[in-house]
Amino acid sequence: MIVPENQKVFERMFSDEHKCLDYLFVIKYPNGFICEKCEGNEYWLISKHIRCKNCKSEISITSGTIFQSANLKIQDIFRIIWWIILQKNGVSARSLERVLGISYKSVWYWLHRIRKIMILPGREKLSGKVEVDEIFIGGKSKGKRGRGSTGKSLVATAVEIIGKGTGRTRFAIIQDASRKSLNLFIKQNVNQGSTIITDAWKGYVDITKMKYNHIIENQSIDHDEGSTLPHVHRIASLLKRWLLGTHQSYVNKGYLEYYLDEFVFRYNRRKASSRGKLFYTLIYQAMNHEPILYEKIHKNTKI
Repeated sequence: MIVPENQKVFERMFSDEHKCLDYLFVIKYPNGFICEKCEGNEYWLISKHIRCKNCKSEISITSGTIFQSANLKIQDIFRIIWWIILQKNGVSARSLERVLGISYKSVWYWLHRIRKIMILPGREKLSGKVEVDEIFIGGKSKGKRGRGSTGKSLVATAVEIIGKGTGRTRFAIIQDASRKSLNLFIKQNVNQGSTIITDAWKGYVDITKMKYNHIIENQSIDHDEGSTLPHVHRIASLLKRWLLGTHQSYVNKGYLEYYLDEFVFRYNRRKASSRGKLFYTLIYQAMNHEPILYEKIHKNTKI
């Protein structure tokens, strides 16, 4: 599949709506069109629709994807996705509104849609040596610090350790730091047999029983910062700086999951050399994800 390697190539490849739809058609039918009703392989392309020459049935190229019933031209959505990929630290809805001349509401909506498809179900779990801890996302609040903090989002965090560096990372917003919550996070994100490194918090007592190797770091278990789990807290620091720098820390608590997904997508692909391949990855995932309704994203927040 041909991918845009720079802005000039992108503009040439997707200079009009028809070229964008042709690109989606190839992704939807990599082995050529086959009619679902009569299995015919000859067709006409009529705007967004494919009409079978044999049985005359029609299907939309964007049917069953996040592009279905799009409120923007496909060309504009491609531009949004390209700008997301082009900027290594991401973009805010306000900045894209200014650059692309698209309404803030539409850009905000599509940014969240795209963040939603960045993480696919069934992805490969972390393995090898993995640090696990909880971090807090949110402004400073009065009262108890550490695992008893209020007014912040508690985020379970795991990161692979590779030599002196890090590999992939995972996040999940959790209700509390209980055994039940942490056990579920570990099972969903780390392969059995891996070595998990944690602090001495009682919520991690079942790790060995769950068929993992368990290393406990000797440290205080009730504080927010300064952990001796350096890799997790380096990731936490990068995440917080990213939220502050790109989004000015204005992240509604109800949408934090979307931003965590984007950070994971970016961090896990930080060594990717081709922006074009990342663009293709997001278009492919968008074409293989069910439609995401506005109501599913909008949670009574004024935008």
